[in-house]
Amino acid sequence: MNTAPFRSDENDQPQDARRLPPLEASRQAAPHDEALQQERAERDARARGVVSMQAMRDAIRESARALPLLDKVPRIKRPDAAAFRARAEQGLPFLVEGVASRWPLAALPPSVLRERYGHVPVRARVGDYIGTAFAPDRAMRDMAMRDYLDLAEQGGHALPPYVGNLELRELNALCHWPGWFEKMGPPRFWVGPAGTVTPLHCDYDDNIFAQVWGSKRIFLAPPHHDAFLYVKPANPVLFGSPFDPEHPDFERYPLARQARLVDVVVRPGEMLYVPAGWYHQVRALSFSLSSNRWARAMPLALRDDPALKRD
Repeated sequence: MNTAPFRSDENDQPQDARRLPPLEASRQAAPHDEALQQERAERDARARGVVSMQAMRDAIRESARALPLLDKVPRIKRPDAAAFRARAEQGLPFLVEGVASRWPLAALPPSVLRERYGHVPVRARVGDYIGTAFAPDRAMRDMAMRDYLDLAEQGGHALPPYVGNLELRELNALCHWPGWFEKMGPPRFWVGPAGTVTPLHCDYDDNIFAQVWGSKRIFLAPPHHDAFLYVKPANPVLFGSPFDPEHPDFERYPLARQARLVDVVVRPGEMLYVPAGWYHQVRALSFSLSSNRWARAMPLALRDDPALKRD
């Protein structure tokens, strides 16, 4: 079993793979690099129209204290934009049924990734990408889609290699995103076999997550429960936790007993709304293709709080 990190060498990559952004440019600044973190925080605040990322994060956590405890993630039918926003302003996650099932991509078999898009460059997470999930030097390897599928099918990995958080314009042409948000970032894709994991973390942006093929189990915890989850910042909009809700180690993380976690299985064709600041851990239950988009504005639960708006 070889779990050693792969090194990315441009001379070893297929020509198409060189269209990916440079690997070093994709890495996060180290949390202790204060100057770069401050620059990133100011840029992120401008993009979201808020006075500061710290103020926005504090407001999200404070508003979450008034939320009811969530025992089950509710499911709703396809809403229009007004109904979606009204629901999202409540600050709780929910599932939307039957939207992504209408996408042309959902009607294609997974074999299309090899047959039609095998040449597409991807960046795979390899080795211990859970233990290094929020580190600036997480092990990744660039390759073509067909080579990634071959690697994933080989098995014998401590963790299956995972293509995650990657723009794949060839696939996005087959997705029809609803216009629920006024301002959104580009679609990101996640491809991998059963057992791929994104560990517990939160994004301080509203997130809509679409399951195209396969199913995923997602654990969720409210923003103010970060006090129990031993979180650390990776950047101003991403905070990670070492606690694993699937295999809880309460001796090492005793405060985690107080965290209120709820889990949900997201099936093909469904979309999960994850409000800004909600912690979530994602595990693929089968070979899976997912896509998500983050809003790039003040979170809906803050209802355009005038005290947070940037002049």
